[in-house]
Amino acid sequence: MAEHRLAGLSAPTLTDFEELARQAYADLPESFRALCGEVVITVTDFPADDVQKEMRAGPFDLLGLFQGVGLAQDGAVPETGRMPNMVFLYRRAILDYWAEHEETLGAIVTHVLVHEIGHHFGLSDDDMYAIEDSVP
Repeated sequence: MAEHRLAGLSAPTLTDFEELARQAYADLPESFRALCGEVVITVTDFPADDVQKEMRAGPFDLLGLFQGVGLAQDGAVPETGRMPNMVFLYRRAILDYWAEHEETLGAIVTHVLVHEIGHHFGLSDDDMYAIEDSVP
C-alpha cells in the first residue's frame, strides 16, 4: 500500500519557526529593518503565565507580543541596564490560527511579526498593512 504524501508531515518545531521568523524578517523592507535596531525575536510555544495573567488571555489567545519601550516613549526617562525590546511569537497559537484560516504559515508569521514590531514604532494599521503588502 502506498503511503499518502502527507503522512510523514509533522507540525513545524520551534527551530522551524525561528527559521521562518528570520526569513520573514529578512524579507521585510530594508528601510523597516534598519529602524528595528536591537529588537530581539523569540519563538516560544505559549506566553509565560504572568503574561497571560497580565493580558487576561489564555494560552491560545495571543499570537505574538511586543515587550519593551516603544520609540514614542524611549528617552522619556533615562534608564540603565534596560533589557532590549523583544518580540515574542507564540508557535502553538499561530499553528492553531493557521489551521482555522486559509493563509499560508509564512504570511501569518510575517503578519504577526510586522504587527508586533509596528508597536515598537507606533505605526498605524495602514502603515503595517503597507509593509506586509511590500513583502514578495
